[in-house]
Amino acid sequence: MAAGTIRLTGTRLRAGVWEGVLDVEPHTGAPAIEVVHLDRPIAGLRLTPDPYRAGRFAVAVPIPADLLSDGVQTFLIRDRASGATLDSFAILAGAPLDHDIRAEIELLRAELDMLKKAFRRHCIETM
Repeated sequence: MAAGTIRLTGTRLRAGVWEGVLDVEPHTGAPAIEVVHLDRPIAGLRLTPDPYRAGRFAVAVPIPADLLSDGVQTFLIRDRASGATLDSFAILAGAPLDHDIRAEIELLRAELDMLKKAFRRHCIETM
């Protein structure tokens, strides 16, 4: 791992808690990280050192129920020192989601049809 490198890997979302593994350069200690939703910090982040591997921490982020609502809710996990985003996760919920996904699929299909027609026209014109 390069000096100063921080790597966060999400592992699962279970019982309202997002979990991951944080790897840092050994013997540098736990970095200051934060979880934000709509640019507001989320409380309750836990870093637990791995007793068998220096520089590795288990990360647990409890998701407050009051932040869950219809649509897509995105959470960013950032390094406080640099402001760099280490990872993110999204929670999708509610009835409006069905409409959003269907609309996106229809838009993608229409764009794909347009691209297919343009490609076919291009192939015919270049022969």
